[in-house]
Amino acid sequence: MTAYDPNNIFAKILRGELPAHRVYEDDRALAFLDIMPRAAGHTLVIPKNPARNLLDVDPADLGHVATVAQRIARAQMKAFAADGITLQQFNETAGGQVVFHLHVHVIPRHDGVALRPPATYKASQDELAAAADKIRDALKNL
Repeated sequence: MTAYDPNNIFAKILRGELPAHRVYEDDRALAFLDIMPRAAGHTLVIPKNPARNLLDVDPADLGHVATVAQRIARAQMKAFAADGITLQQFNETAGGQVVFHLHVHVIPRHDGVALRPPATYKASQDELAAAADKIRDALKNL
């Protein structure tokens, strides 16, 4: 397995070198919107500590990411009147991983509505800002 690259796009987001629509942050994790959402509100949850993926993450960091993903999922259910949630997590190129910093996709779902194909739709900044506001508001009421 290749070593963690501190110049991956999510590491740059963590350092504030690239913008992101942040919806949740604490001392160990960050949740922000995917700019190419498969559904409105598609959120990524990442650990702040360097971790390439599931195969090398500290178990405590993995547990915290899972806890944050659950909190985001609960907020999305309210914010988007979702019928369900899809979680996705990919590891290494053969497993579908594209950005090599551990991340969990948390995607609100509605009955009968298919996910957009990956990397086919780039949301506008207005769409992302509106979705981020909905999630942050829902998080306040959990």
